[in-house]
Amino acid sequence: MSEFAAAFDMATRLLAGRATHTIPVIWKVKRLFNWGSEGQIREAIELVDLLAKEVIHHRRKLRFASGQDLLSRFMRCIDNDRYLRDIVISFVLAGRDTVASALTSFFMLLSRYPAVCSAIRDEVKDIVGDAPSLTSYDQLRELHYLHAALYESMRLYPPVQFDSKFCLDDDVLPDGTFLRKGTRMTYHSYAMGRMEELWGSDYAEFRPERWLRHGQFVPESPFKYPVFQGGLRVCLGKEMALMEMKSVVASVIRDFDVDVLGGNQPPKFAPGLTATLSGGLAVRARPTRHKLTTVKTHCQKNLCCNSTRNIV
Repeated sequence: MSEFAAAFDMATRLLAGRATHTIPVIWKVKRLFNWGSEGQIREAIELVDLLAKEVIHHRRKLRFASGQDLLSRFMRCIDNDRYLRDIVISFVLAGRDTVASALTSFFMLLSRYPAVCSAIRDEVKDIVGDAPSLTSYDQLRELHYLHAALYESMRLYPPVQFDSKFCLDDDVLPDGTFLRKGTRMTYHSYAMGRMEELWGSDYAEFRPERWLRHGQFVPESPFKYPVFQGGLRVCLGKEMALMEMKSVVASVIRDFDVDVLGGNQPPKFAPGLTATLSGGLAVRARPTRHKLTTVKTHCQKNLCCNSTRNIV
């Protein structure tokens, strides 16, 4: 799986790098002759394909018909290995890097807004009490302020900063704009989250309260807040991702203050399909009752990690 992770990271980084070419024909020629970065992309994709096929083969050996996981459900109704391979890769792309990106940005913001961190800690204490861990799905659902804070964080720093769609047929947008078949339409979630006409004069502020009504989380239209897409193709893993993030955040901040090292410098993003911080995020995890510990992230896969071991 470490080979899969390394190949997957390289493929996504280099594919995103294509967008930096001012003359697209350059990377197309390199792909034609299998040169440089395009040769690396091909090798990485071949390895990702191979390991994705092994996942499918392993699932078949385990008699997927009796499995309740999402891949098994697809395999019960689809007998096309290429399609299933795409499903496996989509799961990894949509669920692995996006959650890591969202959590990294979230803890960066918590370090800048200690009042929000205190409010979340108080809410977790009220809901969970002195229990050693979060024990139920119902408890996580009751964390409305934390839910609002996560949404607010992803408004400012969406894990996928922009996305594109292609028209399969001629179409007309609600405002009357005509779209010809094959037209590429791109929307920019990062920019939309910072538009004053959408979010008001305090659009630049990290304010979870904008998502709350009488203490309850109330979502906005997905077409105003397209972090999880909208319409018929809304993110399949939305609820699972939110539960994962709420569980991690609630568990960490009960015992730790996570302070970003280097002050309030604007984040610098590395090229990629997801919003990855260049060089990771250096933080100091300060236990509330224990000895001070310093940690530096070298990657976006875990909230706080060193080069070999996950400590969260």
